[in-house]
Amino acid sequence: MRHFGHVPPAARKDLFHREPAEFSADSPARVLSAALGATLYSPATRPTLADDVLKQARRGVVSMVLCLEDSIDDAEVAGAEANLVRQFADLDARGGQTPLLFIRVREPAQIPDLVQRLGSSVRMLSGFVLPKFTEERGVPFLEALGAAEAASGRRLFAMPVLESPELLHLETRCDTLTGIARTVDKYRERVLALRLGVTDFCSAYGLRRSPDMTAYDVQIVAGVIADVVNVLGRADGTGFTITGPVWEYFRLQERMFKPQLRRSPFLEGRAEELRDALIEHDIDGLLREIELDRANGLLGKTCIHPSHVVPVHALSVVSHEEYSDAQDILRPERGGGGVLRSAYTNKMNEVKPHRAWAERTLLRAEVFGVANEDTGFVELLTAGLAG
Repeated sequence: MRHFGHVPPAARKDLFHREPAEFSADSPARVLSAALGATLYSPATRPTLADDVLKQARRGVVSMVLCLEDSIDDAEVAGAEANLVRQFADLDARGGQTPLLFIRVREPAQIPDLVQRLGSSVRMLSGFVLPKFTEERGVPFLEALGAAEAASGRRLFAMPVLESPELLHLETRCDTLTGIARTVDKYRERVLALRLGVTDFCSAYGLRRSPDMTAYDVQIVAGVIADVVNVLGRADGTGFTITGPVWEYFRLQERMFKPQLRRSPFLEGRAEELRDALIEHDIDGLLREIELDRANGLLGKTCIHPSHVVPVHALSVVSHEEYSDAQDILRPERGGGGVLRSAYTNKMNEVKPHRAWAERTLLRAEVFGVANEDTGFVELLTAGLAG
């Protein structure tokens, strides 16, 4: 699979200076964690789940979570588990390319039980999403994952969700974060990425952000995100990929504030119609939040609607300017440090302080590609939607 793989090759050639690389479920964890992109959630109760998975793969989705937790009623769990077993067998029998598939469970015991029930179709599974993760709750999940991996012979990853009240509350946050860091470091080879459960954070205070506001406008949430990145997202080799929070909106809402998309990037051709459509479906707020995610050290995003996928991927592509800067910074002859003017002659590149940024940028370039010099977000979004 590859990002923008659903776009015809000729169109990809026009868009990219360096096309996104191919990867598979067996690629190194470092590549997969960066390549998750827009991770689309779906309730595990859907009777047409196998069809849905294949349809989303054809539309450019590369990672999905099939949810047995908050998205379904407590009384539906047993039926949803049985449905997952049937749907995985169906996918296995059909063959073909699927996204990376993860199951969000409720309890540790579900992990070995589901792996055993999946049988040979476990080869379609990439891992499990672990809810409300803390040190106390997380260790049993990770031990269960290790046992299931050993029993099945299949590499299985964990994606812990950081969403517990202990992490949100100021008086327990430091100890909780320290415990989480200790746990994920101990099981580092199994942890693919850490996911932020911002909806649960808001719930603890009876809050819900409007489509005019990003997670970073809700200060109590922004503070937690900053602390999580501070402890768990460091660029010194101890950090993990941390993914952005879910965007809840996908239909027209009554607006209080002006749209957040400038007109100028959309003035050519029919692109202004695209701008109007994005505003109508509250995607302009999502676009701003994606930019703020990356500015705050997050990569990828939890998505609950297919319309969110292409914007996440389009804004994840590395610009030609970013790529040029990163390459300059990482040239072998720059190993001693120093300061240089960028090739675009519009900024200072300081080799030692910007090195970690450059390394992360080149990893993102590997999986999402590098845009041509004259390709912007609008062209990427238009091509991704046209498919």
